[in-house]
Amino acid sequence: MPRPVPQLAIVCLAICCGIPLAALPSPPRPDILLETMQREIQRATTSLAKADPAPYFLGYTANDAEGIAIAGENGSILISSSFHRRQADVVMRVGAPALDNTHNQARPSGIVSGILPLRDDTDAIARVFWQLTNQEYDQASAAFVRVKTNQAVQSEEEDKSPDFSQESPQTRVGGATAKISFDQSIWVDRIRRLSGGFMKHRDVYESIVYLQAGTNRSYLATSEGTALEQPSAMSRLLIEGQTRADDGMELLRVETFQAASPSDLPSEPELATKVEKISADLAALRAAPAAEPYAGPAMLSGRAAAVFFHEVLGHRLEGHRQRDEREGQTFTKKINQQVLPSFLTVVDDPTMKELNGVKLAGTYDFDDEGVPATRVVAVENGILKNFLTSRMPITGFAHSNGHGRKQAGLMPTGRQGNLIVTSTKMEPESELKKQLIEEAKKQGKPYGLYFEDIQGGFTLTTRAQPQAFQVIPVMVWRVYPDGRPDELVRGVDIVGTPLASLNNIVVTGDTLQVFNGICGAESGQVAVSPAAPAMLFSEIEVQKRGKGSQRPPLLPPPGFQDQTADKASSSQAKP
Repeated sequence: MPRPVPQLAIVCLAICCGIPLAALPSPPRPDILLETMQREIQRATTSLAKADPAPYFLGYTANDAEGIAIAGENGSILISSSFHRRQADVVMRVGAPALDNTHNQARPSGIVSGILPLRDDTDAIARVFWQLTNQEYDQASAAFVRVKTNQAVQSEEEDKSPDFSQESPQTRVGGATAKISFDQSIWVDRIRRLSGGFMKHRDVYESIVYLQAGTNRSYLATSEGTALEQPSAMSRLLIEGQTRADDGMELLRVETFQAASPSDLPSEPELATKVEKISADLAALRAAPAAEPYAGPAMLSGRAAAVFFHEVLGHRLEGHRQRDEREGQTFTKKINQQVLPSFLTVVDDPTMKELNGVKLAGTYDFDDEGVPATRVVAVENGILKNFLTSRMPITGFAHSNGHGRKQAGLMPTGRQGNLIVTSTKMEPESELKKQLIEEAKKQGKPYGLYFEDIQGGFTLTTRAQPQAFQVIPVMVWRVYPDGRPDELVRGVDIVGTPLASLNNIVVTGDTLQVFNGICGAESGQVAVSPAAPAMLFSEIEVQKRGKGSQRPPLLPPPGFQDQTADKASSSQAKP
């Protein structure tokens, strides 16, 4: 489902991800992979202490993932395969916590990555970490020399915080291996049938049903003494359909489901109903008029509001953006100032595993730097209180609050987990729609907009570009104040700037809705779960979405020739 986006944009997509499993009690004994990492890290630390410059921190990470992937299209199976992969990262910091090789724009110098053997071969595993450690030392030591040179010749930085915070080492080893219950043949047949459901619909030009189910065991060992094993299991099912309007606009509908095991996913009849709903939505969108630019009252469903807050506020609360002088630093100097309406509170709590019966994708016990996950009250009653920090300190916040996150191969930064928006000014959603109509009348607008479902979005946070965001809805309705039925429209994108948009919220609904997804930013793709109630805005701006010039297929799909002939005959018979 990825779409091209402007460079430097932070992109958040509606793709679900793994759900951490609580480790079951067992003797706290590390396995061979972690034991090898610990032994090698001790050997490397002792040996490199004699180097000049010497590292003051060394961290080894490994991810051991295995599972099954099945993809179906048009009633046939395209992929049915298993996978098993192991990846290693070596992180090194040369110099001292106050100034090291990762300073400022040199942050990528802190990490190298490689592939680990699949077998628990101690000698082979140790050899890979030895190779990566030597490679990383060459990279880090050269970068540290450049950092010191730049410090001597460049202008003084506004944030003089250290490059690395001191945190207590953590230990959690052993524990049960995450397992899933999975019968591949059953799911192959199920996906074949589900994907075949789209073939009944003439105007669904492309579709796919995709399942990935597997387990992952992540390991972290550091020279500070941290030793962590974290098992997780993930089952993610995606159902996607695409069509094209007569004017060339590409139209997409996606439904995603996640669970710890395939057996916990919706039943086949429920999934077949989703296939039909996607197909019906695509047919309605093809027939719907294209939207026009608009600024006026609007109502966002809870899922849409969750993505809105993730993009507009959440990314600007991430700690490293307060320090990086390339960033717009929208909220950097607004601690203890009002940034939202006073009835709103925003918390990021990766320790929450479920909300209103929905498993949260942004859940974890320890972040990717080995710091325990922490509930952070970022905004309380509209007042900014805190940022989401990693082990990169910022002015006023010397320690991590457990939000240092990354994908394998990248350096961690402060990132969102489960960003939850709550309100003290609530109404039932039915009342919100009535108030939307009243607001449209008061402003003299021909209609208000209701954003029912959302695909994702992106935001720009650097100074080199406008401080703007774009949220990408898929089901949008014009709500008329004169009593006409609501009208579906297509090709609408929500746009705006953060400070203006956030303070246009008038009232919220009374039920939190969750949007499980994947967010991509500087430290890669991580699982996120924003949640929010429906919201009424006094004004939201939308723009027309870009479209292609390719028209729908002239040749009908197999099995629909007779319908085309009947349609042509009916057209010729008209006077």
